[in-house]
Amino acid sequence: MEAKIIKVTDKGQISLPVKVRESMDIGEGDELLVMASENSIILKKIKKSDFRDLLKHSEKVANKLWNNKEDEIWNDV
Repeated sequence: MEAKIIKVTDKGQISLPVKVRESMDIGEGDELLVMASENSIILKKIKKSDFRDLLKHSEKVANKLWNNKEDEIWNDV
């Protein structure tokens, strides 16, 4: 594993180091999934087929959040 400190631009952009792009076979036009958890950010190279799996997972998470019985108390407010 390689570590390198990079800077965020005033537009919120970052550049991936060449060695990282090469080792992950990331090229122009490739799509990356960005996930944030507490104080970490994870980037994952995705393929179009991966998006379907992500969508299924997202739907499950959304249903858990939206079908929360505890939140129904707000319906009467």
